[in-house]
Amino acid sequence: MTTTEESPARPALMPLRQARERFLTGRPLPDGVPDEIVAAWRRARFFGVRHDLTEPSEPLPPARSALLTAARPVLERLAPALASGQSSLVLTDERLRVLWSAGSGPGDEKCHDLSEQEVGHNSAALALRTRRRAEVHGPEHFLDLWQDVSAVSVPVLAPENGQVLGTVTVACGLCTGCTPHPGAALAEATATAVEAELLARSRTTERVLLDAFQRAAARPGAAVVALDGKNRLLSDAAAGMLSPGAVAVLERTAAANGSGRDDTDPSEAFDPCERAAASEPTRTSEPYGLSEPARPSEPYDSARHRNGSVAFDLELPDGTGTAHVTPVRHEGAVIGVVAVVEPPADEAVRPHAQHPRVALAGRSVPWRHATAKAAELARSREPLLLTGERGTGKTALARELLRARGDLDPVVVDAAEGPVDEPGIWATALASDHALLLRHAERLAQADVAALNSLLDERPDAPLLLTFTPGTPPGPCLQRLLDTLAARSVTLPALRERPDDIRELLPELAPKPVPGRPPLTWTLDALRALERHPWPGNITELAHLVRALAEHRQVAGPVRRTELPDLVREGPATRQLSPMELAERTAILESLRSHGGNKARAAAALGIARATLYRKLRGYSL
Repeated sequence: MTTTEESPARPALMPLRQARERFLTGRPLPDGVPDEIVAAWRRARFFGVRHDLTEPSEPLPPARSALLTAARPVLERLAPALASGQSSLVLTDERLRVLWSAGSGPGDEKCHDLSEQEVGHNSAALALRTRRRAEVHGPEHFLDLWQDVSAVSVPVLAPENGQVLGTVTVACGLCTGCTPHPGAALAEATATAVEAELLARSRTTERVLLDAFQRAAARPGAAVVALDGKNRLLSDAAAGMLSPGAVAVLERTAAANGSGRDDTDPSEAFDPCERAAASEPTRTSEPYGLSEPARPSEPYDSARHRNGSVAFDLELPDGTGTAHVTPVRHEGAVIGVVAVVEPPADEAVRPHAQHPRVALAGRSVPWRHATAKAAELARSREPLLLTGERGTGKTALARELLRARGDLDPVVVDAAEGPVDEPGIWATALASDHALLLRHAERLAQADVAALNSLLDERPDAPLLLTFTPGTPPGPCLQRLLDTLAARSVTLPALRERPDDIRELLPELAPKPVPGRPPLTWTLDALRALERHPWPGNITELAHLVRALAEHRQVAGPVRRTELPDLVREGPATRQLSPMELAERTAILESLRSHGGNKARAAAALGIARATLYRKLRGYSL
């Protein structure tokens, strides 16, 4: 069976090989061949793929690839470890064109396009379609040249919107008895490292756009929107004033202005990753049916404004008013626009239906990305799954989403408080149109999970929010529940992944000061110590520390570093690894586990010398 995530027992190879031969010769298939594999073979035949293909076509490579630009440092760091091994590492774009490959895995040296239209069923195409890790082994492939290949692929997601940008694939000799694929950890770690590089590249321009938005929104009650074709920031006044059509017009305007320049060639100072992101038209305008570009009000000289170099006025639809649009520049490039909206002078402002807005503290890219995705999914009252480490704020976010969309009286069930003796309460709550918030789904008893699965079978659109903390491998019932909700799930980042938010979290977590006592403040040295601490308990741990200091400290003035607990004051014992080092460390650990801790075999499997492995083990303190 072709898999995504953890796989059950796979069909035996020999019967599957025989079934494939019967399929290729037009004979009836035996019983027991998984339906999804047969469907994959049929798609390949429909696309006209030759099973004996030996010279796959070579598509034109993209003129420039933002994904490859960000991924190259990660991939080149891993390439030496693959040079003498028996596996290969492949990066594709969103069209499954191969952008980069290394290693000597069997069967992949001639393929430059992994789309099903060119080569039939494979793990990269499956990962792209399902947005999850996918494995394909031996005869599950359609091509003859991949009959002795096992491959695992992981999608690479854009940090700002979750869009699939491409895939990372690890291929090796046939290993159908391994679950998961022995290269799964390397593929996932590589994809994570590439996403971290993409995130780091986008932070600078996003910070410039955020600063411009904050300056424009400093005036109380100002209706301000900042957009760059991929991000959207709205003040409260703008969110209540703008219709979906008006927002769509502003999105298109931002996309059109994002490619402009004032004085130099774009290729000189504008990073390819940023250029591609700033010039890509936003998808949010498509549902509104706009077929014509936004037309600004007079006076407007299109020749002067085509490159986005001068501010201009734009009449918005639906009687919303006029937007004064100002381009935002960074290093000579126009990266987005800030629009200040003025309502019609003769009409009162008419608030439109508002989308859920998350008011929880935090402006870092990982946090804003996660909460924006959650708010978008929460617009409908369909089930939503919030996952993340303990203490990351899953329940607080769930309550905020419910409040923002008007579900003010949800039924709350906490599986951590003990067995749910009456699962019928769920059906009763949903039947009365109450939303249901189920906390700690990982603690549910098997009978309760089965009841919840049955409930979702009957009501797939039930207004249900679940929080889940990964830990021990879930049982089959719970895994089925997680698979059902996978398409509508959001993973909240750990606090160590968003240290920039700590300064904004501190005043929110501190108790209200008593009369005559000043609020809690912090020295710069203390703040730096807080930002360097890994916070295994996440926001919950930080909240305990802040409350303890507020209640028990005996001195006045800002909190100093010396007042912090020892572990926080002294900082982490080891240096923080880069995304590339984390990917390499993960590959080493996975190889050691696969070979029972035998360092010689692990080094051979990684394709590196034993001395190199020992040196890396010392460097990573393993």
